[in-house]
Amino acid sequence: MNTSVQKGLSFARRMYLPRSIGLGIGFFAVAAALYPSHPPIWMWIAMIVHGYGWPHIAYQLAKRSHQPYAAERRNLIYDSLGGGFWAGAMGISPLPTVTVLSMMAMNNIASGGLRLFVLGSLAQVAGALVAYKMFLPVLFPHVTQLQVFACLPMLVIYPMAIGLVCYRVAVQLSRSKKALEKLSTTDSLTGLMNHGAWKDRLALEFDKCQTLNRQHSVALIDIDHFKAINDTYGHITGDNVLKQLSNALSASLRQTDLAGRYGGDEFCVILPDTTLTQAIEILERLRRTVHDHAHSALPDLKLSLSIGVAAYGTHQTDAGLWLHEADMALYDAKSAGRNRVTSAQPSSKVCTREGAALG
Repeated sequence: MNTSVQKGLSFARRMYLPRSIGLGIGFFAVAAALYPSHPPIWMWIAMIVHGYGWPHIAYQLAKRSHQPYAAERRNLIYDSLGGGFWAGAMGISPLPTVTVLSMMAMNNIASGGLRLFVLGSLAQVAGALVAYKMFLPVLFPHVTQLQVFACLPMLVIYPMAIGLVCYRVAVQLSRSKKALEKLSTTDSLTGLMNHGAWKDRLALEFDKCQTLNRQHSVALIDIDHFKAINDTYGHITGDNVLKQLSNALSASLRQTDLAGRYGGDEFCVILPDTTLTQAIEILERLRRTVHDHAHSALPDLKLSLSIGVAAYGTHQTDAGLWLHEADMALYDAKSAGRNRVTSAQPSSKVCTREGAALG
């Protein structure tokens, strides 16, 4: 089922409830206005069918159509045509006519804007003229107390039904918006933040450090010899390795830590309210977890990580410089033999902790 058909069916389902409620309670307003003129039995049957049968027929017409959205818009025009017909049949009785036609106009505006409102209004006029020519009723008859009471449910319940539908649409739109926002900020392979979203968050956290005197650390993580893994075991295995690391990040890091995929086989982490020593301990735990993991399907495949970490310092003028220090620390980790956590110091000295020494 293509997207347009799904949207059309969703539109038809949304309209089913307000149409059922509106025509169901609108029946009483029309019946109260026509009752004094003693209409023939066929008109009563027509009112009942229109009030309680048409909503189900309209839904089935849209549901079975190849273009349900267009079919449902036609149904709305038919609604207006029918409403105009009953308005003409009761001689444009002021209160019932205004009640019924205004509720239909509300429906048309909510469903299709100004264009559908104009088309619906023309259909109402056409329906009223046809009914007037058929029955020649007395125009603008006196409004009875029965008509007032018959119109009250329409004036109270129908706007509530429209409000409920609008609320549901708003909730659905909010969910869709959140889903789209998540897609736009999430790496599709690993489920972590993508490069752009993580860099935006890095800038925000840098500002917090500057304005609130917070102590954060940032790390860049590289999978050692990842190209060789792709070349030896294939890109599917390489993708699985990236997913494995993302899972290890989620398991080893704290809930407050912000992990992302920086690009290729490189990952990035912001560790809020974390000193350099604490950050090294957390990242060393991650390095050990990955290094000690045994692959049941590929027992000869051993993974290791090179990690560069830098703490926020007042000497850093922007988030880019902070990230650059972590990048330089990562470079030093690779140059020193990989499989280690290396930290950058504000004084540009580099402190290295090797996996062998810490294991």
